[in-house]
Amino acid sequence: MQPLRSPYNPIHIPLGLVLWSLGFVVLYGGLSVGCALAPPPAEQGPWTWLNALLGLGALLGVALLLWLARLFQRAARRAPEQPAERFVARLAACVHLIGAIATLVVALPILGLPPCV
Repeated sequence: MQPLRSPYNPIHIPLGLVLWSLGFVVLYGGLSVGCALAPPPAEQGPWTWLNALLGLGALLGVALLLWLARLFQRAARRAPEQPAERFVARLAACVHLIGAIATLVVALPILGLPPCV
């Protein structure tokens, strides 16, 4: 068994989707709390402080997931003679990339919809 910090530990395979789901909860939880405490006027459309804050959070989440995908991709290249370790690192990189894409898709309504309608 690999140490937990090793990029070849199988625990990293589902981590991308776990991070995506946490980002999903934070995004829509933050939207709900922001709309309950200080809803911006609907006349502003999507260009409100709440959408800007949620968009920034989504971009930070995408950046983290893309950085992790690149980290695991590099780890897969460093292990050419160990096929099991290379497989784990490549699969973790792919899952993190899918998590980044899913985070972008979930955050797309921020660009076009007012937050508290």
